[in-house]
Amino acid sequence: MTTRNLGKVFEPRSVALFGASDRPGSIGNTVARNLLQGGFAGKVFLVNPRRPLVEGKQSLADAGELPEPVDLAVIAAPPPAIAGVLDAVGVQGTRAAVVISAFPADAEGQAAQAEMMAAARRHGIRLVGPNCIGILSPHVGLNASFVHRNATPGRLALISQSGAILTAVLDWATSRGVGFSHLASVGNMADVDADDLIDYFAADPQCRAILLYLEGIADAAAFISAARAAARIKPVVAIKAARAKAGVQAARTHTGAMAGSDAVYDAVLERAGVLRVDDLDDLFGMAEMLTHIAPFEGERLGILTNGGGAGILAVDSLEAAGGELATLAPQTFERLDAQLPPTWSHANPVDIIGDAGPDRYRAALEAMLDDPGVDSVLVLYCPTSVTTGSSAASAVIDVVLAHRRDGTKRKPVLTVWLGAEWVEVARRAFAEAAIPTYETPGAAVEAYMKLVRYARIRKGLLSIPPRETPTFRRDRARAAAIIDPATASAGGFINWPKAHEVLAAYDVPVVDAGLARSPEEASEIAGRIIGRGRRCAMKIVSPQVIHKSDVGGVRLDIASAEEAREAAAAMAESVRRAVPGATVEGFMVEEMMERRRAIELIVGLADDPTFGPIILFGAGGTAVEVIGDKAIALPPLDRELALQLMGRTRIMKLLRGYRDVPPADIEAVADVLVKVSQLAIDFPALRELDINPLLADASGVVAVDARMTARTVEGGAKNGVARFAIRPYPEELSETMTLLDGSEVFVRPVKPVDAWLYQDFFEHLDPNDIRLRLFSYRKQFTEEFVARLTQVDYARAMAFVAFTPDEAHILGVSRLILDPDCERAEYAVMVRSDLKGRGLGWLLMTKLIAYAGSEGIPELYGHVLKENASMLQMAGELGFRTEPEPDDMSVVLVRLDLRQRAAEDQPSPG
Repeated sequence: MTTRNLGKVFEPRSVALFGASDRPGSIGNTVARNLLQGGFAGKVFLVNPRRPLVEGKQSLADAGELPEPVDLAVIAAPPPAIAGVLDAVGVQGTRAAVVISAFPADAEGQAAQAEMMAAARRHGIRLVGPNCIGILSPHVGLNASFVHRNATPGRLALISQSGAILTAVLDWATSRGVGFSHLASVGNMADVDADDLIDYFAADPQCRAILLYLEGIADAAAFISAARAAARIKPVVAIKAARAKAGVQAARTHTGAMAGSDAVYDAVLERAGVLRVDDLDDLFGMAEMLTHIAPFEGERLGILTNGGGAGILAVDSLEAAGGELATLAPQTFERLDAQLPPTWSHANPVDIIGDAGPDRYRAALEAMLDDPGVDSVLVLYCPTSVTTGSSAASAVIDVVLAHRRDGTKRKPVLTVWLGAEWVEVARRAFAEAAIPTYETPGAAVEAYMKLVRYARIRKGLLSIPPRETPTFRRDRARAAAIIDPATASAGGFINWPKAHEVLAAYDVPVVDAGLARSPEEASEIAGRIIGRGRRCAMKIVSPQVIHKSDVGGVRLDIASAEEAREAAAAMAESVRRAVPGATVEGFMVEEMMERRRAIELIVGLADDPTFGPIILFGAGGTAVEVIGDKAIALPPLDRELALQLMGRTRIMKLLRGYRDVPPADIEAVADVLVKVSQLAIDFPALRELDINPLLADASGVVAVDARMTARTVEGGAKNGVARFAIRPYPEELSETMTLLDGSEVFVRPVKPVDAWLYQDFFEHLDPNDIRLRLFSYRKQFTEEFVARLTQVDYARAMAFVAFTPDEAHILGVSRLILDPDCERAEYAVMVRSDLKGRGLGWLLMTKLIAYAGSEGIPELYGHVLKENASMLQMAGELGFRTEPEPDDMSVVLVRLDLRQRAAEDQPSPG
C-alpha cells in the first residue's frame, strides 16, 4: 500500500519504450505509435538494438544511449531481458516502469519475474504489470499502451484487472463522449496493486470518481483501507466479475456452506463504501450521476408525469425495489392547485395531464423540489402533439440548474422522456446539462435505488453511533480454557456442551443445559429440569455427527427422568447404526424451550480465504441451507452495523412483528452479533461457529444449539489480528497514565462513540489554541468533521484520547495519519486549554511516538506555526528536527526520524 513514485507513472516528463518495433501489428509497434501520436508533450525515446528507425524516429540500441534519465520506462521486451533493462535505467535514476510483457507460467518464467522484481526493488522502481495492456493519462497526452484508440480527457479514473475489459470500456466510453483522467491495466500486479492506484486517484484533483473492474483482491486489508479512504472523498464504483457461487472452504458448519465468495464480496464492497454494479452501462451511468448529484438525505421520491400510465409504471417499479413514495405536503397541494388544471391527479405521482406544456412542468417541478417531504424527483414525459419533448425538457433543465445554484437544496432530479426519435433532442439536452436521463421508468427507478443504496453506504462511512452504546461482560479466561486446547486437537471441533460454555462466557443467553456421560446421568439432569415444571430436549454429543437430527440424535418433549434415560439409550444405538464408528461422548440434556412464537435464527462465523473472518446472519433451523435467507458482514461490528446486517435479510420482516405476533427484541439479536464479533477478535483461532437455532421473540434471545472449530494461528497474536480485513479496535493500547501533579487520566484509542464528547472538549479550548492547531479560527464543528476525527481506520491512522477516569470528558488528543506512501505519518496534538503545564501533551506525544515505532513507521512530521512556541519547544525536547516550510514562511516543519531513534535506543554490544 504505497503511492510512492506513481506520479512518475501517470505524469512523466519523459518516457523510454524498450522493445519498440516497426513491425505492423506487433505490440512494440502499437505502443510506439500510441506514444508518438497521443499528444504527449514530453520526450519519447524508442529503444530497439536491431532497428535504427522505428515509426520514422531514430531509435537507441540500449539504455546506455539514453541522453538523460527518463521518468518512465515502458517495457515490451522479452521477459529474460527485463531485469537487465530495469537495472540499467534504475542506475540512471528512473523510478517507474510499465511492463507490458507477459511471463510464461513455467519455472523459467517465474524465475525471470523474480529477477525483474529484485531489480525493481534494488532501485526503488514502482512497476505496473507485468502482463498488462498499459496505462493512459489523457490530460497529459500519454498513451503508454497497446489499446486501439486514444482516450478523451475527462474526470473518471479506471482501474482494470483485465486488459480486454479496459479496451472494451474505452471503446464504449468514447462512443458516448465519456472521458477519463487516467486508465490503468494492472496485469499480474507484481508491485502496483489496485489499492495503490485507489490511493493515488483519491488524492488526484483531476479525478472526480474511481471506477474499478475487479476479478479478485490480493490484499484484502489494503484494498478495504484504501477504498474506505477514497469513498469518503469521491464516488468509487465497481464491477466485480464472477458472481457464480463458490464455497468459502470445505466447512463443518451451515455458515461455512452458505457463505459464498460473491456474497462476501458484496459485504466487503459495501463496508468499504464502494457501490457495486452489474455491467458497463451501470458503471458509467452511476459514476456520471454521482459526480453531478450532491450527497442527499432521505429516500422519498416524488414523481411528475404528463401520463398516468407512465406514473403507475414508475410506482410499481419503486414498490418492487423497496423504495419509498413521497407524501406531498399541504402547502404543495395549494401551490399545485393554483398552477395546474382541476383535473390534475391530486396525489403523488403528480399527473399534470397530457396537454401539459413547459409552464406546467416548470411550476410543478418547482413546487415538488420545495416540498420538505420530497427528497428526489423523477420527471416523466410521454410524447404528445401538444408539447414537444424538447420544450418540456428546456423547462425542466431551467428549474434544475436554478435549483443547483441554490446551495441549500440540491435534490436529485432524474428524467425519462419516453419514445425514440421524437425525444432524442431532449435526451441530448439533459446529457449536456448533466441531468440523468433514462429510456424507461423502470430503468430510472433502478438507477434511483442504486443512488439510494450509495447514499446509505456513504452515510455508513461517517455515521455516529448512539451515545448510549451497549456493553457486556466477557470472561476471556473461561472461553480460552475451551478454545485454546481445541486448537491442538484433530479438527479443532468444539461440541455443543463446550460451545455452550464459550457463549455463556461472552454473555450470550444460552439454554439451561447439562452434559450427561451416560443414560443414568441424563436421567438425573432431566429430573432436575423437570422438577422445575419444564420439559427436556436431548441431543447427541459426538465429534462425528454434525447434523444431529439427520441420524436420530435429537429428542424433544421429554417429560420424565425415566423417559430421558430410555431416550439416551435409544439415541446412542440409533447414532451408532447411522454413523458406524461414531464416538458417543454423551448427551446434552436441555430445558425444552416453549416459546411458541419465537423465530429461529442463525448467527455464524466463517473463515474466508481472502477476507478472513466473516459473520453471517439469517433464518435458522434445520432447513437453513434450503431457505438460504442470509446476509454477511465483516467484523468488527457495533450494534448499528449489526442492525444493518439484519436489515438485509427477509427474516427481519418477521422480527419486526406481524399480525398478532409482537416484534422480537431486535436489539438483543444485534447484541449477539456484536458479541460473536468480539469473540472472533479475542480468539483469532476460532475459525467457524454456528449458533443455530438462536430463538428470538419479544422476551429476548436464547441460543439452543451451537458448534465451533478452532485452528492454531501461525505467527502468534499479531498474525491473528492481521487475519481481519478491517483492523479491529486495539483495546490492548488502553492504559491509565499519571500527570505531573499526580492525577490520573485514562488513555485509549479513539472510538466512534467519542464523537458525543468532542463538543465539550472544543468548548474547553481557547480560540487562539484552536487557531494554533487548525491554522484558523473556528467556532463550530460539523457532525461530519467530528465523525472524521472519531471514525479511524486503525490500519492507516491512530488517535489516542485522554479522558477523565470515568471517561466522561475528553482532556486531550494526539493523532497520526499515515501517508499513502507509508514512509511517514503526520502528527497532531491538542490539550484542553485549562490543563496546560501538567504534562498531558508530553504523555500523549510519547505514547504516539511509541506506537509509531511499534508499527514500523519511518518518520513522524508535523506543521507548526512559528508563534506556537510551546509546541516547538516540546517537539525539540522529544527529538524532532525543525526546518523551514518552503511554501509558507509562517510555518515550521518538524520531523522525527523513528528509525534513527530506534537505533540509538538499542543497547551497545558488550
